[in-house]
Amino acid sequence: MSAWRPFPTDPLAHDGPTAPLETLSGPAFEVLRAAPAGAPPPTALVFASPHSGGVYPEEMIAAARLPVETLRASEDAFVDRIVAGAPALGAGVIRARFARAYLDLNREPWELDPSMFDGDLPEYARGRTARVAAGLGTIPRIAGEGRPIYARKLTFAEARDRVELAHRPYHDALDRQLAAARAAHGVAILIDWHSMPAAAARGQRAKGGGPCDIVLGDRFGAACSPKLTGLVERELEALGYRVTRNAPYAGGYTTEHYGRPAKRTHALQIEINRALYMNETTREPTEGLARLTADAETLTRALAGLDVGELR
Repeated sequence: MSAWRPFPTDPLAHDGPTAPLETLSGPAFEVLRAAPAGAPPPTALVFASPHSGGVYPEEMIAAARLPVETLRASEDAFVDRIVAGAPALGAGVIRARFARAYLDLNREPWELDPSMFDGDLPEYARGRTARVAAGLGTIPRIAGEGRPIYARKLTFAEARDRVELAHRPYHDALDRQLAAARAAHGVAILIDWHSMPAAAARGQRAKGGGPCDIVLGDRFGAACSPKLTGLVERELEALGYRVTRNAPYAGGYTTEHYGRPAKRTHALQIEINRALYMNETTREPTEGLARLTADAETLTRALAGLDVGELR
């Protein structure tokens, strides 16, 4: 079985260690291979878990007004465990180690809120997006029911370090995995795995009534073939889940940026209701985690058996 091969020693990741990353107590992300290094991937599948990390660098904690336990509410806890069996079934996996509250990998690299920083931001910073307005830019402004994270203004140098030394190498590694899949199979399939609060799921009614269990985000059909979304929807419904599409989540930066069916890359975001597998108050897993993990493997087998020629 493949083993976790972490940045920066993994050839798929950015080359060379850098001092700021040492504050993360190890690699910024990890890549779990479905094949030995240098061998072509056995399937077109690449799974990503950008929000399951739980490492909070010391310099962030020192600048924050909120305790780590409050910040942890933004984590997609245990999602990386749900997909950990995917490499044995042919899908490569990339997972973040650092926390989403530190840096959100499902955002554009320079989606920064000017109000958070001491001094002006460079012209290329995008400070007027809807996500920035909501306080959820590349470096989030709020957490824990809308409370400000930081006790002081940040500097752009701090933001630049986070982006250049964590966001960029993560996406470089992801891009290389997708390129390898296209080279080997003519197409790449990216599944971006997330979880959502039960409150968000209750606000969206699924077919047949009741709150949704899983939301599939394909940017309203722009990010992947409808055959891919349809396959995932049917498989999940057959497993007993209530599934909706694109509401309340249509896919973030990862789905939008990489989902280019005309360029042979299909991207689909999967959001899982946290109530299915964890206690959101204690942040402890429930018995549902084992079921979800087994069902994720069932879905992975179905995706691995897909005739990718139908997606080209």
